[in-house]
Amino acid sequence: MAADSSIAARLQLVRPGFTLDVDLHLPGHGVTALFGPSGCGKTTVLRSMAGLARAQPGRVVVNGEVWQDDAQRLWKPTHQRALGYVFQEASLFDHLSVRGNIDYGHRRAPAARRSVALDAAIDLLGIAHLMDRKPHALSGGERQRVAIARALAASPRLLLMDEPLAALDAARKAELLPYLERLQRALDIPVVYVSHALDEVAQLAHHLVLMDDGQVRAQGPTAELIARLDLPLAHGDAAATVIDGRVLQHDAHDHILTVAFDGGQLMLASATAHTPGERVRLRLQARDLSLALAAPRDTSILNIVPATVVALSPDSPGQCMVALDAGPTRLLARVTQRSAQALGLAPGLAVFVQVKGIAVVG
Repeated sequence: MAADSSIAARLQLVRPGFTLDVDLHLPGHGVTALFGPSGCGKTTVLRSMAGLARAQPGRVVVNGEVWQDDAQRLWKPTHQRALGYVFQEASLFDHLSVRGNIDYGHRRAPAARRSVALDAAIDLLGIAHLMDRKPHALSGGERQRVAIARALAASPRLLLMDEPLAALDAARKAELLPYLERLQRALDIPVVYVSHALDEVAQLAHHLVLMDDGQVRAQGPTAELIARLDLPLAHGDAAATVIDGRVLQHDAHDHILTVAFDGGQLMLASATAHTPGERVRLRLQARDLSLALAAPRDTSILNIVPATVVALSPDSPGQCMVALDAGPTRLLARVTQRSAQALGLAPGLAVFVQVKGIAVVG
């Protein structure tokens, strides 16, 4: 990766009742998620990066290419920025077929800049069989996949996605997420992804920007931020940690997948076959982890991981969130305050973590 492989966005924008003031330092590859409550400024950041809204002062640099620098009086309008933009609604051209919509995006890119292999993107998105259909004959998930293909057809140096799953029901959302995860693995195009759904962030993003009231509260690797007890993501019933691991084996008879991670091994039920050596991302809900002072015996729980208590923080009434280190991997366990007191939980205490539920999310 080149030395200038990074994205910088210093944006200030004032509107009645709202001020955006952010200084973003993002990796120039992979997926970065902008996460926060509605109205915190996530979409305004995307629009400012795209040049659809004018931050003043502002500076936007994408992998060494300057799109805006007010200090140097430099401004590139949207049509001169090599970007793709995917909105909540697919916004396809109803009079054009899928092929026609994608061709429209392809024509936006100068011939010298065309770098995306369209056939590969179409295969990755699973829309080859839809090319002659009109948008009205597509499902919501199919329309969004076509919208992504149209954005990719312009060979963008940056792909901006503004809650592309928000308008979909749970079934269509579950259908589209694997395609997005496949794209971010296969294409070397940085993505800035707006979401207020933690499950999307856990599956797709390796870098996270947590926003609140027009400002950045924290930014950094997703696995680190969602496990920080001083941030809201590490609290409540949805609190979880994500672990990047490597498949050791898949038992086709028992449908058990064994995954190695920095801290040990985990086994989980999986009817989907995985190849040894394959990289996978796991999500562990804090509510599915319990703690013991001695290694449990004669238990149905497959995963018992030694760890050390790092910190404790009050959670909802009667609940306590416990941060633990299993080797270099940070875990969260949500236990009752009574249990925390009975076990004498305190920083430095060695415990055994019982993991009751694990999900493969990517």
